[in-house]
Amino acid sequence: MSLARSGNRVSRVGGGIASLSVVLALAACGSSSSSSTTSSGAGGGGPASASSSSSTTAGSSAKTVHLAMIVADSTENAFQEMSNGAVSAAAHIPGVKLSTAAPAAVNPSQEVQMFQAAQQSSHDGIALMTVTPPAFVRPFSQAVAAGVPVVAVDAPGLPGSKVTTFVGNSNTEIGAGVANAMLAKIPANASGTVVIGNPIPGLPLLQARINGFIGVLKAKRPGLKIAGPFNVGNEPTDNYNHWNALLQKYPNGVAYFDPGDQGAISLARIEKTSGKKLLVGACDVDPAALQGVKNGYVYVLGDPHHFLKGYIAITLLAQHAQQGKALPQGWFNPGFGLVTAANIDQIIAREQNNQTRYDYYKSILDQELANPSAYIKPLSQAN
Repeated sequence: MSLARSGNRVSRVGGGIASLSVVLALAACGSSSSSSTTSSGAGGGGPASASSSSSTTAGSSAKTVHLAMIVADSTENAFQEMSNGAVSAAAHIPGVKLSTAAPAAVNPSQEVQMFQAAQQSSHDGIALMTVTPPAFVRPFSQAVAAGVPVVAVDAPGLPGSKVTTFVGNSNTEIGAGVANAMLAKIPANASGTVVIGNPIPGLPLLQARINGFIGVLKAKRPGLKIAGPFNVGNEPTDNYNHWNALLQKYPNGVAYFDPGDQGAISLARIEKTSGKKLLVGACDVDPAALQGVKNGYVYVLGDPHHFLKGYIAITLLAQHAQQGKALPQGWFNPGFGLVTAANIDQIIAREQNNQTRYDYYKSILDQELANPSAYIKPLSQAN
C-alpha cells in the first residue's frame, strides 16, 4: 500500500462478555484445513467476513494455545484491520485458537470486562487495543501479576500497567509524513490558514499525529497559520456536521487535516456536494476514505498498517506460548505508509479480503518477525 513499503521504507467485534468466542481452531495435525471466523457483532469489513486457511501440514505438530485479540469497538475500520491481522496470524500458526471481541461502540468498562473474561478463556496471551489507556492500568497490572502475557497494541500501557510489550506506530511520524506529502501542493511562500480537527481530543496517538503534522508545517511553511485542532467528533454524523461548520468558518483554508479516517469521508462528501475543491489529508484506510482518494477528494492518507500490528502481536504471543520465546521488551514499531493517487489502486486491491492483505504484507512480516530487535525501542520513546 504504502509509498513506504513498496519502495523506500517509511519509519512505520461486538457484544458482551458472553460473545467472546473462539474464532479460529487450527488443527495441530493432518492436511491443510480451512478456518472459520465467528466474531459476534463484527462489521462487514471486520474479521467476521474474513476466511483463511491454516498453514498446518501433514505430520506437523504444534502445541495448542488459546489467545485473544480485543479492540475498542467493532465498527471502526482501524480496529477491524487490527482484528483482521490477528485472525490472519492465527490462520498461519498451527495450534493457535484465537478469540476476538469488542464492544459494539467504544465502552471502556465493557472492554475491561471482556479483557478480564479473556484471562480465563485465553490464558496463553491477550493482545488489546484501547482508546482509553487509563481504564486499563489496574486490569493490565492484575493480568500480569496473574501470569497472563499481555501485548498492548496501537496505544501503549500507561506507567503502572506492568505491560512492557507494545506494538504500534510512531504516530508523530505518520502526521509528519502526511504533512510532507501535502507540501507538494503548498508553495514555499504560501500564506493562509491550515485547519486541523481532532475526532478524539485527549487520545495521545491522535495528538501525536497532529504534533507531527504541525511540526512539519512550522518548519517548512512558516508563513502558514494553524487553526485548531478543533473537536470534530468521531461518529459519522457528528464529524460531518463539525467539519461542515468549520468549512463555513474557514472556506478558503490552504489545507484541512483530520488525524482519523472519518474526516476524510466527511470532507470528501462536502467536496462532492458543494463542488468545492479542498486539499485534504487524513489517516487510516476506511473503504470510503480510500474511495475519496480514488475520486480525487482526498490528497493523502497516512496508513498506520493496522493489519501488521494485529498480526505481529498475536505472533509474538504465540511464539511465547508455544516456544517459550520471551516477549520483546519495549516498543515494536512496524512502520507506516502513505496512500495517494499513485498507489490507490494497489491499496484498494490489498483491502479486498484477509488473503489479499496477507499477500501484500507477507514480505514485510517475514522481515520484521525474523529480527524483531531491529524494530524495538524503549517504551519511553513511543510517540
